[in-house]
Amino acid sequence: MKNNSQLSTFNSQLIMWYEENKRELPWRNTTDPYKIWISEIILQQTRVAQGYDYFVRFIERFPDVQTLAAANEDEVLKYWQGLGYYSRARNLHAAAKSMNGVFPSTYQEVINLKGVGEYTAAAICSISYGMAYAVVDGNVYRVLSRYFGIDTPIDSTEGKKIFKELAQELIDKEQPALYNQAIMEFGALQCTPASPNCTLCPVADGCLALANNTIKQLPAKQHKTKVTNRYFNYIYVRAGGCTFIKKRTGNDIWKNLFEFPLIETPEQISEEELYSSPEFQSLVGSDHLSVKLLLGNVKHVLSHRIIFANFYQVDLPDGKTLSNDYIRIKQEELEGYAISRLTQIFLEKNKS
Repeated sequence: MKNNSQLSTFNSQLIMWYEENKRELPWRNTTDPYKIWISEIILQQTRVAQGYDYFVRFIERFPDVQTLAAANEDEVLKYWQGLGYYSRARNLHAAAKSMNGVFPSTYQEVINLKGVGEYTAAAICSISYGMAYAVVDGNVYRVLSRYFGIDTPIDSTEGKKIFKELAQELIDKEQPALYNQAIMEFGALQCTPASPNCTLCPVADGCLALANNTIKQLPAKQHKTKVTNRYFNYIYVRAGGCTFIKKRTGNDIWKNLFEFPLIETPEQISEEELYSSPEFQSLVGSDHLSVKLLLGNVKHVLSHRIIFANFYQVDLPDGKTLSNDYIRIKQEELEGYAISRLTQIFLEKNKS
């Protein structure tokens, strides 16, 4: 561990770097806890370049807790469409409804909000209320593990404890918001995962990973994420000028988003196997006018799953309906429903 003088130098150098290199972002021009909260939730698992426009649109439509709480969940999900990890939007909505119109002002109240963990609570409370709670996210893990040469896995119980305590020791108690934003921005722009520009790094002289040539090995992890393959066969039904959609339920991906009729199979199957399957026959029967593959073998990568998808078009007689689980809508009304990015890709490729 460094001495207090070295820690102070590390802090001051990070803050100086931040003030010279920080990006101008809308959530950095406010201390409104609601806006900080929205920005932090959007930026979880999302790059700033993508999250920027979503933040602007979201705040324009839902400028405060009351507006978000009063909204319909389907509309909230529609404004989130394309960001992925839709549980974030559902949790935002649920948390807003739990606030009784006022954003909480203590750390314990903030961390008790649905979908808010230690990192998000620390970011909100330090930036909005000046509380000295240190943030620890992927960027912070990377900066601290490299600078201090810590090879304890960040996904281990011991590692989480070590980095949390170190981050809290380092935080500038007089200006916690500035320090937290500085170290996160430093990890995002300077101490990047791959090919960091160490020659222009303001803290390179004290970086143990640079001295020991272990930049590529840090931060260390002990577990690899298990990835599951899933096989989706979507049926885009056309009946006159209408189509059919259904809301996804249960604790699965894309919960409460809308989608076309779906037949999921344990492995990839051929068109002929799909057409002859009981699920397909039960869905559309034998009186369809035509069936064809519109978009095949689409690979859609999520955090823990890889979706291999096919989209088939089935034309039915105008008066034909599906089961009560499906909503019959005009094709042009599709844009009013929240859908997954995968379904959005299909629609963009097959505009009619």
